[in-house]
Amino acid sequence: MAARFKMSTRGVGQLLNSPMIAAEMLRRAEAIKGVGESISPVGGPGDPHSGQYKRSWYAKVERKAVGRSRKKRPVGVVGNSAYYARWVEFGTEKVHAHHVLLRAAQVGGR
Repeated sequence: MAARFKMSTRGVGQLLNSPMIAAEMLRRAEAIKGVGESISPVGGPGDPHSGQYKRSWYAKVERKAVGRSRKKRPVGVVGNSAYYARWVEFGTEKVHAHHVLLRAAQVGGR
């Protein structure tokens, strides 16, 4: 005799909104943040912003609308608050792109 299973969509929704899932999202975001901090470029002694990029990483959990249903779910968010973070990530015509967040997410998001 085969086992039968009937999924409860309400139960899945409750699971996805549980503190357990939010804690796991935060754990993964903190892991990505840690990798980002460890591989962040730091300017030399003449740089007026030396180390600011490395100190500006943050990780948090927000409730955002996701999926087709647009229901709010816990989402891990990792970012850098330095005003020049986008230039470090994507580069400019004078500075090559470092892709720090991309590399951090590839390594630390497990």
